Amino acid sequence: MTQAVPQTFDRVLSSMCTRPHPAARAAAERFLETNPGDPETYRSVARLEADVVEWLGEVTGLDRPHGYVASGGTEANVQAVRAARNRADAADPNVVAPESIHFSFQKAAEVLDVDLRTAPVDTDRRADPAAMADLVDSDTALIVGVAGTTEYGRVDPIPALADLAADADAFLHVDAAWGGFALPFTDHEWHFGHAAVDTMTIDPHKLGRAAVPAGGFLAREGATMDALAVETPYLESTSQATLTGTRSGAGVASAAAALAELWPDGYRDAFDRARANAEWVASALADRGVDVVDPVLPLVAADLPGDLFDALTERGWRLARTARGELRIVCMPHVTREMLIEFVDDLDDCR
Repeated sequence: MTQAVPQTFDRVLSSMCTRPHPAARAAAERFLETNPGDPETYRSVARLEADVVEWLGEVTGLDRPHGYVASGGTEANVQAVRAARNRADAADPNVVAPESIHFSFQKAAEVLDVDLRTAPVDTDRRADPAAMADLVDSDTALIVGVAGTTEYGRVDPIPALADLAADADAFLHVDAAWGGFALPFTDHEWHFGHAAVDTMTIDPHKLGRAAVPAGGFLAREGATMDALAVETPYLESTSQATLTGTRSGAGVASAAAALAELWPDGYRDAFDRARANAEWVASALADRGVDVVDPVLPLVAADLPGDLFDALTERGWRLARTARGELRIVCMPHVTREMLIEFVDDLDDCR
């Protein structure tokens, strides 16, 4: 039997995950056997998880955060819908969101039997509060906004969505799974300190440089966690608010190590490099006659012809498309200027 060899990131241009920071990798290995799902037995990793939640609160403008380290953005988004459904006074709860939301909300709606209503985005691919308002009714439990969309890196108008949620007597969730470690170094208004946000997704295992799996679910109020909690009669702890039971201590420890090493200056430096790389490759593609969506965060979408896309994948480039078929380049920490120059050289060779 051939032993599997991990893939390198040398030609990965569309992933929202990256190489873990060396300190995060080492911490993950040290805590492989621990289970944060049993916090009384595994007390050291439980303390680390509390530290991570505090750090994530600092990143997202929340002084007294509640939450936990999830498996990823999907779990955190499901939990946001679940908490809103459980807390809402609605006979038939629904969720109103822009059509640019992550597909995990479709999973949440199916699993939780909640009506998901999506509104068209505006001309800049951001949530349109007026279009969303048309879908709101007395059973709306949750309004969703995205701070760093998966396909175009757009940041929705979170304060306006907070006003919409307040008018609807609904909760507001912000999905900042990818953008949460870039946005602190921009002028965007997106977090708990900018608006009346109730819950947020932010993933250390993306731009946060933690090992997979290390997502993040944050809540403004302890009542949100109470709405998620179930009794755990055979454990020393009396209840559990997470979606999964047994969880990886590796993700918790790696998130703690990455945050300790990088917040805030290391993340700021990484963002500056990523933004410069995104601007460079966007300009290089535009110079070659390719229609490019102007990058807001370090994510570039470009209308590359299908034959060129296929030729580049045949040369080993790991690429992905938007729903409309555009090439997506995500300038993660492993994406260097040298990689992008090589990519553009290959593009020229394939034309």
